[in-house]
Amino acid sequence: MKGFIEDANYSVGLLDEGTHLGNVIDNYVYEHTLTGKKAFFVGDLGKIVKKHSQWQNVVAQIKPFYTVKCNSAPAVLEILAALGTGFACSSKNEMALVQELGVSPENIIDISPCKQSSQIKYAAKTGVNIMSCDNEIELKKIARNHPNAKLLLHIATEDISGDEESNMKFGTTLKNCRHLLECAKELDVQIVGVKFHVSSSCKEPQVYIHALSDARCVFDMAGEFGFKMTILDIGGGFTGSEFQLQEVNHVISPLLDVYFPEGSGIKVISEPGSYYVSSAFTLAVNIIAKKVVENDVVSSGVGKTGSNEPAFMYYMNDGVYGSFASKLSENLNTIPEVHKKYKKDAPLFTSSLWGPSCDELDQIVENCLLPELNVGDWLIFDNMGADTLHEPSAFNDFQRPTIYYMMSFSDWYEMQDAGITSDTMMKNFFFVPSCIQLSQDDSSFSTEA
Repeated sequence: MKGFIEDANYSVGLLDEGTHLGNVIDNYVYEHTLTGKKAFFVGDLGKIVKKHSQWQNVVAQIKPFYTVKCNSAPAVLEILAALGTGFACSSKNEMALVQELGVSPENIIDISPCKQSSQIKYAAKTGVNIMSCDNEIELKKIARNHPNAKLLLHIATEDISGDEESNMKFGTTLKNCRHLLECAKELDVQIVGVKFHVSSSCKEPQVYIHALSDARCVFDMAGEFGFKMTILDIGGGFTGSEFQLQEVNHVISPLLDVYFPEGSGIKVISEPGSYYVSSAFTLAVNIIAKKVVENDVVSSGVGKTGSNEPAFMYYMNDGVYGSFASKLSENLNTIPEVHKKYKKDAPLFTSSLWGPSCDELDQIVENCLLPELNVGDWLIFDNMGADTLHEPSAFNDFQRPTIYYMMSFSDWYEMQDAGITSDTMMKNFFFVPSCIQLSQDDSSFSTEA
């Protein structure tokens, strides 16, 4: 199976029955070991299909608008377009990407809180009218550049868990909404709805109670000014867990029935991003350097053991200036797996994992237990589909990892049953049969570290 990404042309390997993700990774680890040991991704597009089915089963009343900046790989956007999602864009380039797939302007919203005038003009030119706004200056900028704009007032939410980092970054207060409505009326700008966002770091679904109550207040306030409100955007923050989705739905469903009942003409939408793509991508990285240090150097205050055993610092061929960029702003939510086989009773050593830049910020995992690894060994990181496929930095001649796409036949048949075929929306898909031929001994996945 050959997978590649070149502009919008790529192949998707259809996996035969009995061939699994571990087999695919083994195949490409072997191939890359022979050809240069570059980091690479394996993207299972079938998982995106499953996430969409899960969304439809749990919260069918809420239309998803996928957050493009989370993962803008062409294959991801094309399959989501085929599934019928909308798209939440933050830039001119993102809007252009989804429009090239034939997505109608009505299925695109501009969610950037700080838009350049050129971005607003581009949206006006291409018919993307729905955009969010949370302050007077942004409102006036939109009024000057987009006469047909339809705005969602972005209101702030209160994280009752006390996570100050996620509070009040964007979104206006309930008190300031009246002033913005007055300004919009004077500027002859249409206000058509309300948006809020609950951070994925928030562990309290009860935050939605306050947010929906505030949204209803703004709807009523807007009615006083003569605005016709038709859209409620409940934002993102969905982790991908079915349990979390059900938990949120359990909280918001009765409130939606009370505040925004069916038949009221109000369309409820959301902005899931990592929900769709996080679990669909796995990253394989290679150990390019190794350093033996005293145990307390790696522990660095995190439970120093005082052990006489050595500790190891491993340097990988990908880091925060590449696929682990999100590590600079949030904790890594995946545990590295050692690809090579090792005995179950093999000793484990305190270890830290670093990117290739030699920058002190380029630490991927501060402290973990791993068997002793060698230069040339591979580590596997799952749940790497969100905020990882960025343009590479110039650090150490870093190159973007190759992406290999796959899908099981059962997932492909499920898509066909839903009426999605390669000759409709997915015009850039070229399906080839999987040619992975591995013995059972060669294809087994290694023990998790």
